[in-house]
Amino acid sequence: MASRLTLLRRISKLLLSPSLSPSPPLRSSRLLFLLRNASRPNVSPSPFASSRSFCSDPLNLPQDAQGPAPIDYRSVLPEDEFHRLANSTIHDLQEKLEEYGDIVEIDGFDVDYGNEVLTLKLGALGTYVMNKQTPNRQIWLSSPISGPSRFDWDHNTQAWVYRRTKANLFKLLESELEQLCGEPVNLS
Repeated sequence: MASRLTLLRRISKLLLSPSLSPSPPLRSSRLLFLLRNASRPNVSPSPFASSRSFCSDPLNLPQDAQGPAPIDYRSVLPEDEFHRLANSTIHDLQEKLEEYGDIVEIDGFDVDYGNEVLTLKLGALGTYVMNKQTPNRQIWLSSPISGPSRFDWDHNTQAWVYRRTKANLFKLLESELEQLCGEPVNLS
């Protein structure tokens, strides 16, 4: 009896307050829903409630689907360790790239490090930009060949790895620089 009374109150509110109620078609469809389901327990009070949960179901993607690997947050680097590893990597790359610049003869070859951003200019061949992203504990690379990449520290390989493609930062740079400049380089 109490549920019937509650239902009648809801119906009267829907019918009597047009300024607060939804538009007439929505009001009438909701009214019909309430009337049809008044005696049924466990029915959602809103005919639209089920549509709200469509995003919360997990995706059923195949195991070999292309996309980033899941993050194991237990292995996220402490900030001080991240800075130590990232700074060491970027400074080592700066030194090796400057040595590489002495070997290759490319107009516009320049290595610059400032404001924690390493920039490698290859003249007409393009520009590489590398910087730290502390909140993500990543090194970001912008490449004229492969575009943007975000490298995470991999404890197993002791290297910076792009989770989406499993590419090693040093190997990727070595391959691309040899392709662009015509001279092999060893960065690791």
